[in-house]
Amino acid sequence: MDDSKAMSEMTDDLRTCFLSGKTRDVQFRKEQLKNLQRMYNDNVDAFCSALKEDLSKPRQESILLEINVLKDDITYTLNHIDEWVKPERVPKNMVTMFDTPMIYHDPYGIVLVMGAWNYPLLLPMQPVSGAIAAGNCVIIKPSELSPATSNVLARLVPKYLDKECYKVVEGDVNFTTALLQQKFDYIFFTGSPHVGKIVREAANKHLTPTTLELGGKSPLYLDDTVDFDIAVRRIIWGKLINAGQTCIAPDYILCTKEIEEKFVAKAKEVLKDFYGDSPKKSKDFCRIVNDRHHDRLVEYLKDGRVVCGGDFDKSERYIAPTLLCDVKPDSKVMTEEIFGPILPIMNVKSAADAIAFINARDKPLAMYVFSTNTSIIDLISDNTSCGGMCINDCMVQNGVPGLPFGGVGNSGMGNYHGHASYVTFTHRKSCLKRDYNKIADFIGSKRYPPYTEKNINFLSSSLKERWMPSLNYLPHFLCFGLGAAVVVAATYVKQATSDE
Repeated sequence: MDDSKAMSEMTDDLRTCFLSGKTRDVQFRKEQLKNLQRMYNDNVDAFCSALKEDLSKPRQESILLEINVLKDDITYTLNHIDEWVKPERVPKNMVTMFDTPMIYHDPYGIVLVMGAWNYPLLLPMQPVSGAIAAGNCVIIKPSELSPATSNVLARLVPKYLDKECYKVVEGDVNFTTALLQQKFDYIFFTGSPHVGKIVREAANKHLTPTTLELGGKSPLYLDDTVDFDIAVRRIIWGKLINAGQTCIAPDYILCTKEIEEKFVAKAKEVLKDFYGDSPKKSKDFCRIVNDRHHDRLVEYLKDGRVVCGGDFDKSERYIAPTLLCDVKPDSKVMTEEIFGPILPIMNVKSAADAIAFINARDKPLAMYVFSTNTSIIDLISDNTSCGGMCINDCMVQNGVPGLPFGGVGNSGMGNYHGHASYVTFTHRKSCLKRDYNKIADFIGSKRYPPYTEKNINFLSSSLKERWMPSLNYLPHFLCFGLGAAVVVAATYVKQATSDE
């Protein structure tokens, strides 16, 4: 059976399952989320081993930056899902004062989630939690560039999640091409802008809505008001976890020449503290995912003056933590997303120059400002556009479930995490419920022919939004009014009695 036919049969089966209403039951969704959380708890060693095989990822990074983030996101969802699924009430006007306008939350249906290789557990599975919470059936496509983690997911997910509603598929580029030919109700993709455009083009054939979590060059502005002992450690950590293969890692630094010299000196100390005299020998430093990406990164080393690091070993797919100075704005290292442990430093004279530099390029997924000057922070924040920001630290914004995560422009569209994940995979269906109330019908009758100027003016005034108390509270107002009337009457009688 060819891939297209197999995929067609799979999506047909999932659609039949979805139309049965199985995933609409909120209790069923909760059970599946708990099962998913149990999968992470039961298989920590298996996931850590797979991540080690794919990326030489240290156990601490695997647990803290992938497994725990997934577990915490599910806990957050379970704590709030009962509130999220409730229909939303909207304001009324005079015409709708006796009606019930509501927004219902409908699952889209069949969702395709395509993950990326750099966080091969986190990136496919965190969107899946949101899709489950919203009541969808899901096809999960892990990255073929991280085969060990992909294989573990393919083996474990059917043991913990409902096999009718949730599927894991594996395959290469040709397989993915066949998969994208199918009709989905929503597609969630994490990866490069280049592949994101291909996914979007495929989705357009069926007018399928998409979320694209892409990347880009995330700038970091650094001034002399910070505590350098703390700031540099935070910057180096944020840049080098996962060997820099993180979509929101700082891609380059913008600072003055004087700050550059101070940063480089401190960074050398921090690198020795983190990884010893030889990062290559450190068990805490990852490797590049494959030879192609290793070769790409080696080329970037030619685009500036290496002031720290610069060595590499293709046999181990190792690139040393590297600082580059004297880089040119039009060089490859400054125009392409690095996605590796190379950190170029670009000199600017001021925050205003940094803003101009950032705004002359594609909008980044993340932006970092290291400063204690509130005016500078506000200036950069107010005059630039990016997917998200973090002030005086790196990456940690990604761990807050209440903060939506997503890009803008070339760095992506749509967002997720926490409630934003639920919203992403939910269609907000508007509905107005009207009964046969005589007063409401009298107001509504003004829309009927024959048309008059008087009716036009009446309806124009009535349709304006204005605050109106909900009729649900009418009994309370009546009771309060009646109680107040009784008190006033009693007081009056008592006063009258006293006068006699």
